[in-house]
Amino acid sequence: MRRVEKARERRNKAIAITVSSAVVVGLVGFGTWVLMEQKQEEKRQAAAAEKLRKEAEEIRKKPVEGEQLWDVKNLGRNHVETPVKYEMNPPVGGDHHPRWMNCNGDVYKNPVPEVNAVHSLEHGAVWVTYNDKAAPADVDKLAATVGKTPYTLMSPVKEQTGTIMLSAWGKQLTVDKADDPRVAQFFTKYVQGEQTPEPGAACTSGVAAK
Repeated sequence: MRRVEKARERRNKAIAITVSSAVVVGLVGFGTWVLMEQKQEEKRQAAAAEKLRKEAEEIRKKPVEGEQLWDVKNLGRNHVETPVKYEMNPPVGGDHHPRWMNCNGDVYKNPVPEVNAVHSLEHGAVWVTYNDKAAPADVDKLAATVGKTPYTLMSPVKEQTGTIMLSAWGKQLTVDKADDPRVAQFFTKYVQGEQTPEPGAACTSGVAAK
């Protein structure tokens, strides 16, 4: 009986060792597979990011059809706390208030002071404005785009001539609809674009009037 018991113990031990070994091998194999999948996913993400970067570069190289351009040499950049008369509406540059409008995807329901918004443009923001002719659906779509895009802001400008206008420092585009493909091009080209006098300057901790 002792021999039988010892044989059973040896058999159980052998089975336990075999099962444990199989589990360890399986875990190692699974861990290796997970690591390989992670590396492959990292490569896919890096490739996708590089593709988007190259596409953005190509977009930035092309002019935006129908945009208006101003000679930035003629646009003042002084900080003033007195009213400023701008030659265009909305303004695309010029002397401005020392404080900027918050432009971290901020959507303002009411008009904002031009002198503060111009300072935002100096920091590389794109300012989206619209008048009463803009369809509510277009306003909502633009607001959604602005809301998820740093270095942008949006507000109504009742007196502007265009239905929807996009402004950057020295640049301006007028469109009738939010789904105009030039809207996306303007964002890609001018949000923190090469026209920015002060790239990387803050778009928060400024004026936050709603």
